[in-house]
Order: sequence, then structure tokens, then C-alpha cells
Amino acid sequence: MSSTPYQLSDATRARFDREVAKYPAEQRQSAVMACLSIVQQEQGHVSRESEDAIAAYLGMPAIAVYEVTTFYNMYNQRPVGKFKLNVCTNLPCQLRNGQQALDHLLTKLSVEEGGTTADGVFTVQKCECLGACADAPVMLVNDRQMCSFMSHERLDELVDTLKAHAKN
Repeated sequence: MSSTPYQLSDATRARFDREVAKYPAEQRQSAVMACLSIVQQEQGHVSRESEDAIAAYLGMPAIAVYEVTTFYNMYNQRPVGKFKLNVCTNLPCQLRNGQQALDHLLTKLSVEEGGTTADGVFTVQKCECLGACADAPVMLVNDRQMCSFMSHERLDELVDTLKAHAKN
């Protein structure tokens, strides 16, 4: 636990209230994933302090919120780049060049796995199965856009396109 408490803004609390209202009063903890997503949308990541605030708001142990945050790779536990690139490296993707795709991105962007480029544009990390094994290697951009058959050429094109968007 941190010594600096995270304060929920009135706007954040109102968004939490809307999510909690979707569940019976005794099941308000069911809104934990929605609350984590709200904090991440607003802050870019979910800090330990915000996990503690969510736990207090939902009336659940802080460790239970932390377990959700650490289980799902869609929650950023630290600041990330404008574009988060998750490359699947599970066995089916490994057999179809998933690790090579990850390594290519790391080399191209001069960053270590899990790291963010010096300009803050890209964070590159490996991830668990994305459920598109037949399309390997696959990756996810900003936890939303699935990209399939990511050859080195397609990875280069994607990076160039995202760099152009980052400048706008």
C-alpha cells in the first residue's frame, strides 16, 4: 500500500456509480473491472493507489483488486506509450514466428521487452493467447485492434503508420 492516497474525483465517482448500479447492492464488487478500466482511461494506467481507492469504494480487500489488475494484461500497472503493442508469444504463435515478430519490433524500436520508446510513443510487450492462432503471428494494439499475419514487412508498415498518427 502506498502512503499517498489516491482521491477519486467527483466525475470518476459518478462513472463508478453508473457501473455499480448495474449489479445488485450485495454484488457491487462485480464492477471492479469496469472501475479499473475507468481509472486507466482517465490516467493511462492503474496505480497501486488507485487500486486501493477502488477497493475502498467497492468495499473489498485491496489485494482482490490487485489480483484482477495483475491477472489481465489489459490493465497497465505503469505508464505506457501512446501505442501499446502486445505480441502473442504462446506456443501456437511461437511455432509461426511470434517470438521473431516480437524480436523484430524490439530491434526496430530500440526498446527492451516491456519497455517504452524514449519518445513515449510505443510500449512493446509479449502477451498471452489472443485466440487467433490460425492467423499467427498476431498482436493487439492498445488492447483493442487485433493484427494478424504480422510478417516483418507488415510490422514495419504498422509502426510507420502509428508513428505518423502520433505526430498528429
